[in-house]
Amino acid sequence: MSEIYYDALVIGSGQAGTPLAMALARAGSKTALIERRHVGGTCVNEGCTPTKTMIASARVADLARRAADYGVRTASAAVDMRRVRDRKRGIVDSFRKSSQQRLEQTPGLDLIFGEARFTGPKRIEVRLNSGGIQRMAAAKIFINTGTRASLPAVEGITEVPALDNVSIMELETLPERLLVLGGGYIGVEFGQMFRRFGSQVTMIQSGDRLLAREDPDVADEVAKILREDGIEVLLAAQTFRASLAGSSIQLRVRTTVGERTFTGSHLLVATGRRPNTEALDLPAAGIATDKKGFIQTNSRLETTAESVWALGDVKGGPAFTHISYDDYRVIRENLIENGNATTDGRLVPYTVFTDPQLGRVGLSEVEARAQGREIRIAKLPMSSVARALETGESRGFMKAVVDARSAQILGAAVLGTEGGEIMAVLEVAMMGKLPYTALRDGIFAHPTLAESLNNLFTAMEGA
Repeated sequence: MSEIYYDALVIGSGQAGTPLAMALARAGSKTALIERRHVGGTCVNEGCTPTKTMIASARVADLARRAADYGVRTASAAVDMRRVRDRKRGIVDSFRKSSQQRLEQTPGLDLIFGEARFTGPKRIEVRLNSGGIQRMAAAKIFINTGTRASLPAVEGITEVPALDNVSIMELETLPERLLVLGGGYIGVEFGQMFRRFGSQVTMIQSGDRLLAREDPDVADEVAKILREDGIEVLLAAQTFRASLAGSSIQLRVRTTVGERTFTGSHLLVATGRRPNTEALDLPAAGIATDKKGFIQTNSRLETTAESVWALGDVKGGPAFTHISYDDYRVIRENLIENGNATTDGRLVPYTVFTDPQLGRVGLSEVEARAQGREIRIAKLPMSSVARALETGESRGFMKAVVDARSAQILGAAVLGTEGGEIMAVLEVAMMGKLPYTALRDGIFAHPTLAESLNNLFTAMEGA
């Protein structure tokens, strides 16, 4: 069987692999991009694009039900799940086709659909979707294969029809009662979404609070908001058995008040992610992984194998689209622009698309105190923000962590309407190393949400 040689092979067309393949080809490298199924990776196909499209539909349903609060009379709101799903599919298809067209139109780049595995150092074979096997070798190889949902160690979980973040978005009928196993970012977004569509929702979290990465006051406020929306939220609840009772799914759970059984028409499992590395046969190329299968890299994204890099979620760490894209920028700068970029010290902003949103960047209060930093905390309820009151979206609060000596902002959590956008203003200040006083005294248009940063930092000084 003949072997095709490339200057660069990119495995996986996620938010790092796609722009990297095009950049390498445009820089003169003969490049192949190997994709198992769909161009665009998790973000376009199963993550950001479809979920936020459906969250937008859920928000419209919620606003329709709350129309009377704004003095607007409407007919009762009804959700057509098939139409919601088809709208989601249409936007995903549009994004995916656009990305694929750009790849196919890039000179020097071959887009190959199939399953790749290593056969040795810098050598792979691809089981082509069209049939047959193609062997390849390259001077440089880049892995961007992402992650997928994992199942928890719960007795019987494989015997019930559990949904994950992908399959739940393909439902064309509304779950009557949805059980959500897991209280992380995926769990809270889908839990609130389906509650707004009209499902009864029970969320079961093994930890003492939702969103374990967040400060306790932030996590507690998120739980309060979900409960206000009618979601049953259980904390410190250990699910140990799943079973079928007719057409219903039952979960047996140890709670703080004893064992309980929860019954639902549908079950969403949102308890973690696992890397897509098993099929790659990484040992054949000398590529080391951790005990969970995530590829080990240094701050330049180099693996333990010479001239092999890993980008995005497959290497572990912050699993966000924009971090994957920044991984691409690190590689581009180092290999194409002869720079010296690393991942050391980069800010990791993110937004949880609950309603209200949770925008986060930098150190949390818990992290800053654990580092022994001398800090001040600025905190302002959204009920003190004029724009939030005017739009009827006053739940949550803004919080910033400030270095007491330098007056620079170390981190922020904005749980409020358009929290991700307000967080971005704080992030820009952090990037520019501005003291908090620059935002306290800045002139922002009235009445905007950004204007509330004046009051956030003024309130800190008056505390």
